[in-house]
Amino acid sequence: MIATVFLAMGLVLLTEGLAWWLAPSLVERLLEMMRDLPLAARRQLGLLAIVSGLILLWIAHQFGAQILGVKEAM
Repeated sequence: MIATVFLAMGLVLLTEGLAWWLAPSLVERLLEMMRDLPLAARRQLGLLAIVSGLILLWIAHQFGAQILGVKEAM
């Protein structure tokens, strides 16, 4: 289970690091745009990110990945 957590965190940091390394000015502009959004819109984006993450986890599970050590019942 701890290996999965490290894998997930590594992938997040890799993705974030690539964005900052390849296009730092774009990331800064996106952050400025996010700051200008109303609080409700930012909350909706957060909810969308959560739902998208859950969908990706479900897809990974369907391909055979063990998520948090949970094995599919037969």
